[in-house]
Amino acid sequence: MDFVQPTLTTWFEIQTKDHDMTARVLAAAARAFAEPLPPTSGFVADLRDYLVGFVQGWHHQKEERAVFPRLAQRAAQAEGGLVAAMVTEHAQARELVSRFDAAAKAYIDGARDRIGELVETFRAYASFDERHRRKESDVLYPLANRLFSPEDAEDVLEEIAEMERDLGWGTRERYWNLAAEIVSRVELKDLSWGLKPEVLAAILNTLPIQLTFVDQDDRVRYFSHERGAQIVDRSRGVIGKEVQRCHPQKSFSLVEEILGDFKAGRRELVEFWFDMGPRKIHVRYWPVRDEGGKYLGCLETVQDVTAIQKLTGQNRLLDPVG
Repeated sequence: MDFVQPTLTTWFEIQTKDHDMTARVLAAAARAFAEPLPPTSGFVADLRDYLVGFVQGWHHQKEERAVFPRLAQRAAQAEGGLVAAMVTEHAQARELVSRFDAAAKAYIDGARDRIGELVETFRAYASFDERHRRKESDVLYPLANRLFSPEDAEDVLEEIAEMERDLGWGTRERYWNLAAEIVSRVELKDLSWGLKPEVLAAILNTLPIQLTFVDQDDRVRYFSHERGAQIVDRSRGVIGKEVQRCHPQKSFSLVEEILGDFKAGRRELVEFWFDMGPRKIHVRYWPVRDEGGKYLGCLETVQDVTAIQKLTGQNRLLDPVG
């Protein structure tokens, strides 16, 4: 996971990215504090560094030194009151973070009995910050973006760059990478990771499609509907076998060709269909890849499409059952 986006070229993009990143960090921390086991000292130390060092010491300072004063000059009197309100909220946020900081320092130093205070102060801050960020993202930033001249926008960007130089080059990237680390410790890699294995198995076995998975070494590793109605027969005897050996000799070379094309990225789907008595069976093969494109194996899906072929007209969810 990487928050760094070198293509960000305007103050609006940078500040908006800060907000998006902070929202994910706070959501991740909220999940960590809701776990049965308390968070590690290292996690709390990183969260403290992010909230104290980045949100208060960097993000809010960019607004107070570069964005707010210029917006107050450009805005009408009524709109200028929005800037004053945001400055007041920054002061309230500093007080909330100060309370969290004290509890976090104690917790990191070994005072695990402060966990209740740590969680309470975090939740108070997170709730406040969510409302504050929404006001800035939905109202203040768009207002400033509309009122600032191109010269204003360039000046704000330069002031942000000057602040970063004062704090040390790479400040932004360091904190964005810290945020990525915090989130990666908590955030589910995939929503399926949050399911119990028996629930995930039940979901796969409920699908009206029969699945078979062959790994990157061409060995059968999984098939669904083992204990239910199968379209094509599968038994545990095939698990671990080379998939080529599970097909007739005459189709051996075709299986090799399909798998070779999947591994080389030459094909993303192979399909065929045939009749099984009165039923029409649709078989498809898909390459399975990770987020980086690495080949993980091949998925076979087998579906009885007889009833689907007969569909006509419409039958929407709220239509009466005929």
